[in-house]
Amino acid sequence: MPETIDQEAVLANLEAAADNVTRQVDAERARLRAAAGLVQLQQQFKRPVERPFTAAERGKVTMLIGGMTWKHDNMFRAVFQGCGYKCETLPVPDVPAFQIGKEFGNNGQCNPTYFTVGCLVQYLQGLEKQGIPRQDIIDNYVFFTAGSCGPCRFGMYEAEYRFALDNAGFGGFRVLLFQQDDGIKAASGEAGLRFTVDFGMGMLNAMNIGDTLNDIIYQIRPFEVHPGETDLAFDQAGDTLTRMLAERPPFELMEKAPKWTRGYLKNHDKFMRWWNSWGKVYENAYGKPYLEALEACRDRINAVDVDRTKVKPVVKITGEFWASLTEGDGNFNMFRFLEREGAQVIVEPVATWVAYLLCQAKARALNNKEVKAHHEQLAWYDLKRKFTREAAYQAKILGFTIGESMWAYFYHRVGKKMGGLAHKLVDQRELARLAEPFYHRFARGGEGHLEVGKNVYYTVHHKCHMVLALKPFGCMPSSQSDGVQSAVINKFKDMIFLPIETSGEGEVNAHSRVQMALGEAKAKAKAEFETVLKSTGKSLENIREYVADHPELKRPFYHVPHREGVAGTAALFVLHVNELMNSGAKSGQRLRVRVA
Repeated sequence: MPETIDQEAVLANLEAAADNVTRQVDAERARLRAAAGLVQLQQQFKRPVERPFTAAERGKVTMLIGGMTWKHDNMFRAVFQGCGYKCETLPVPDVPAFQIGKEFGNNGQCNPTYFTVGCLVQYLQGLEKQGIPRQDIIDNYVFFTAGSCGPCRFGMYEAEYRFALDNAGFGGFRVLLFQQDDGIKAASGEAGLRFTVDFGMGMLNAMNIGDTLNDIIYQIRPFEVHPGETDLAFDQAGDTLTRMLAERPPFELMEKAPKWTRGYLKNHDKFMRWWNSWGKVYENAYGKPYLEALEACRDRINAVDVDRTKVKPVVKITGEFWASLTEGDGNFNMFRFLEREGAQVIVEPVATWVAYLLCQAKARALNNKEVKAHHEQLAWYDLKRKFTREAAYQAKILGFTIGESMWAYFYHRVGKKMGGLAHKLVDQRELARLAEPFYHRFARGGEGHLEVGKNVYYTVHHKCHMVLALKPFGCMPSSQSDGVQSAVINKFKDMIFLPIETSGEGEVNAHSRVQMALGEAKAKAKAEFETVLKSTGKSLENIREYVADHPELKRPFYHVPHREGVAGTAALFVLHVNELMNSGAKSGQRLRVRVA
């Protein structure tokens, strides 16, 4: 008889075998995921606790800063040094720094991350090659940078910096973010970096000076008569300003007050500190060393000879913050390239971004008033709570209004003291209004509606011949903006708009695309100039002869007024000189240098 099969035993064996296979598959899957770096976290990510920067370290720890133009970085370094900190600037990031950033950083980051962290690692490796032990570098240097949350990769910069530093062998190197408490304030003891009145006002002055220098150098250099003279003048002017920021003595009320009042001030500490703070604000804004340094720089720069009869297309730079600001390989050295190709560049000041943030905050407060009123649903007779709510709302709006006005005032004041050549900040409400048909002002991401608003503004007001938008490869907010720009171009048929994605590679292709668009802008500028010159009834030789007889017209800070419908500097200059000639100014007569 056949042997009876124990079905239960067979089923048990099959289940055991299946369980064994499942365990082996799970184990192999876990091994492969671990090898690929895909191990799933079992808990929410938390920002790692970093060793604080304390007051005891101020004398030996060097702060590293960088990421903006050399004008801004040098001014910031001078402010740090003037407040008693050791500070050095990182060099302008280059392609080797970009490759280092890609080597040690995560895949899929945008090039501001790769360039910045690669430049930092490159600098630290250079210190190590000089013989400084790695641990001493980690202990005695910190990196001071911007950080934020947000819908783009900018919110991950801090984590990416630490990740790349760890991979490069500099684990534990400190990264300080100026807008967050962590890393700025020590976990215990006195903070290593103190935000004093002198530091805050110094940074405000440094930002405005850097913006102003950056603006006017691109207005002067394309028209210089002697090549290299502009760069030399700006180097000397920059040295004067950094020396002032680093060496000017801080205001102290006890030193300035008459001797007979010092006893009273000592006994009224709160009163003394209040007036001492306002004295520091006044000294930083209106002090003699500050104003004299600005005037000395203006006089030095104004010695450069310029020839405004050179016909050059005006190219306005917009786009992502870092890519449109840096002056190296991070944007393919685009500004120098444009100048070599015969263009005049209009760069965007950092002050525009601050003005944008203030204006947006005020607009959100205005927009949220009715929303909050709807949710609170106060009775008609609850007058006290309604009054309290309205008073708080009006105080907030007033604060934003004062902040906008003060920001614009201090920025324009520096430009005026430096010769009046720097562009005025564009009204943020007008930019929002011009962008509104295409891009809602509350749509977040990157520069929001600014790219669209600037493109329309500089086109309809004839401020440039071409708009060039620079942005990192794969930048989500900029890609969104570029999609909207197609509708803008369809409405404004004479607009020349070119978006360029920047990276560590692709320079030749980017320059080729810019050359093609620039050719159209050159033709536009040339046609404009010929039309203007023809309307004057004079030849270019007549204009140049008059300028030769009036040397004031060769000065960079001589004010040439803008006229509606004309964008080119040469065309505006010809119209202005023609008016002077028609007004009866005799040959050899000295003209008054007019400053805006």
